[in-house]
This record gives sequence, C-alpha cells and structure tokens, in this order.
Amino acid sequence: MADSLYLSLWFPSFEEPEILPRAVSVLQQFPFSPRVGGVTYLAVHPVSWNEPTILERRFHPGVPPEEAAGAAADLVHDDYAYVFEAFWDLWSLPADKTAWELEPVLVRFVAQGAEFEDKAAAEAEQHVRDNVQRLVEFTAKVEKNAGATGRLLWSESEENLAQKLIARLQKVQ
Repeated sequence: MADSLYLSLWFPSFEEPEILPRAVSVLQQFPFSPRVGGVTYLAVHPVSWNEPTILERRFHPGVPPEEAAGAAADLVHDDYAYVFEAFWDLWSLPADKTAWELEPVLVRFVAQGAEFEDKAAAEAEQHVRDNVQRLVEFTAKVEKNAGATGRLLWSESEENLAQKLIARLQKVQ
C-alpha cells in the first residue's frame, strides 16, 4: 500500500464566509488528472466526524471547484467540515509490474470550520506550534551543549526539515 502524505494549510483568517472560497482557491491550484478531471466527490460533515454526512455528491465527470463548492453553498457553518476528492496523475510502480506508470491517484481535501470537532483545528495548530518549538529547542541545545559542530534535521525526502519547521513556526507565530 502507498504511503499517505498530508499537507495542512492555515490561513490568516478562516471565518465562516471564507471556508468555501478558500477551499476553492486551493483547489484551483491543483493539477487535476486530465483522465478524470475536476472534483469528483463532495461531502459535508456537521459538528464532528462521528456525525453522519448531511450531503454527499459524486460528480462524473468531475466538475470545476466552483461548481463543487456551489453544491454546498447553502450548508456553510463554522462547525462543519467539507471534503472534496479529486485525482492527480502521479508515477507509481504497480505491485504486479516492473515498469512505472503515470496514473490517477485519489487526493482528498478537507476544509474544517473553526468550530468543527470542538475547535480541533485551533487545538491542532497550537500543538503543532508547540511540537515544532520543542524540536527546534532540542536540536539547538544538542548542538550547543553536546559538542556537535552542526545539525541537520532531515526527512526521508532528504530536505532540510529543520529549516522547513522553523519557517512554519515563524508563520504561525
């Protein structure tokens, strides 16, 4: 099974009237698979993930982000979450093959209102900020007090994770 990746985005403001426009703005930047094209699914979750959806709609063929968001326009509340699905052409190596193939892969976009899951987004942001701060402080302390001559915090992608985390922390503060 493929390893899932996640990207969380925070905005300077994410009030109720901004939820769908910001989601559309993100979706407009997305490189939809030409083979599937557009948003293929929309779901609206009220209050928490434990509640049943109040709207689910499949689009075949896929539709532009504005059209998908328009289907939920009458259901905008700051304690709702909006799930959009689309496909992105990415290279993969199927288990039964020896050659890589460019094929559509499902991508899920979730826009959570500020009050969804009892303000889970604000809590998550605070926890991420705290974790990043702790990690940066630890690596600086090790470099200073353990005699190290440098530090490189990295990930499997081999990018300098420390610089990315520090930049993220500065944006959140």
